[in-house]
Amino acid sequence: MSELINNSAGRIQKLKQLLLKLHEDSSVEEVKRELEEMFGTVPYGEVVQAEQELINEGLPPQEIQKYCDMHSEAIKENVDLSMMKPVPDGHPVHTLRMENRAIEAELANLRNAFIKIKFNRDSVNADEEMMKFRGVFNNLTDIEKHYIKKENILFSYLERYGVTGPSTVMWGKDDEVRGFLKSSLTALADTDNPDAEVLQGLVDLVLAPAADSIGEMITKEEKILFPMCLDRFTEIEWYEINRQCDEVGYCLYAPSVRWIPEGVDIKDENHAEAGKIKLSTGTFTPEELEAMLNSIPVDITFVDKDDKVKFFSHGNKRIFERSKAILGRQVQYCHPPSSVHIVDKILDDFKSGRQDSAKFWINFKGMFVHISYYAVRGANGEYLGTAEITHDITEYKNADGERRLLTYEN
Repeated sequence: MSELINNSAGRIQKLKQLLLKLHEDSSVEEVKRELEEMFGTVPYGEVVQAEQELINEGLPPQEIQKYCDMHSEAIKENVDLSMMKPVPDGHPVHTLRMENRAIEAELANLRNAFIKIKFNRDSVNADEEMMKFRGVFNNLTDIEKHYIKKENILFSYLERYGVTGPSTVMWGKDDEVRGFLKSSLTALADTDNPDAEVLQGLVDLVLAPAADSIGEMITKEEKILFPMCLDRFTEIEWYEINRQCDEVGYCLYAPSVRWIPEGVDIKDENHAEAGKIKLSTGTFTPEELEAMLNSIPVDITFVDKDDKVKFFSHGNKRIFERSKAILGRQVQYCHPPSSVHIVDKILDDFKSGRQDSAKFWINFKGMFVHISYYAVRGANGEYLGTAEITHDITEYKNADGERRLLTYEN
């Protein structure tokens, strides 16, 4: 028996037999007990290899998916992660783990509410708990970005290494989570004026199963998927993955550190795809950027650090007219002589760092116009220029009470 235990191939064969026992109605506890008696702990790579071999030998991925949660429950306390590679802040795996911590915080809020409803039903404010559930499940819809990064990026790289089985199974489980989330959101939207008994029914039927499925997926990722990827991917591949993750976005967490592996040429770090403008938080085509700026109901003008006008928006309802003739012109020459001293004062205070904004409001052609100036500074606080924002705020000045229902203006 000791030869079997100490031999990786032998362990994988025995692990396959134990997993198959779950498909033959053996209990999870029985398999966990056998696993612990034989191995104590199992390297995570052997768990992956066992599932891959079962699929290669003809076990349908759907069959493994069907029993996937039982597999995880049976082995999760016996998986050896001691040799897993560490990762620095900003690394894609670090970010994915931090997203999982944020998801777990939402699940903790849910489970605390579940306990309250179950054991302190008389003191439950059903409307408050319903609002809490809706808020948490709205937040959890952000999981879609987490799963897309996993499915469309990590799984694609795993396929290059011939690893298809575990990722196929996990994708199927992701879709189950999506189904639970959709059912939960629908049930919450369709339930009006609930009492504690109705809430308990929602918890039992959809909300708790959704929370459980999300938590189980976190276990699968952190004990199987992430170690499997860290064992295989090169630093260059992780660098590529990191850049692609930026395009997808982040789930309830955004990395504060930009990770760059040693030895990678980053000269083109800010190079966008052909025809696109890359910013630190996203990309635009020039057409998209200009159309977006023009759709915002404010007039925007940018003056650079040398006091020259470099840009103005040109929406359909500009308050103060602009022509392209002002581009490149000293901003002081764009104002009447009587107000140039105010312009100079603002620019001087912005450049020195004494001030960061200046605001005015006037009545103009039947409008109540708000004019604000903002110092534009770089990452290190250096002065880059000034933005002027002009806005007709008549409708806000006259607003009263609240508007919570969808109401179009025309």
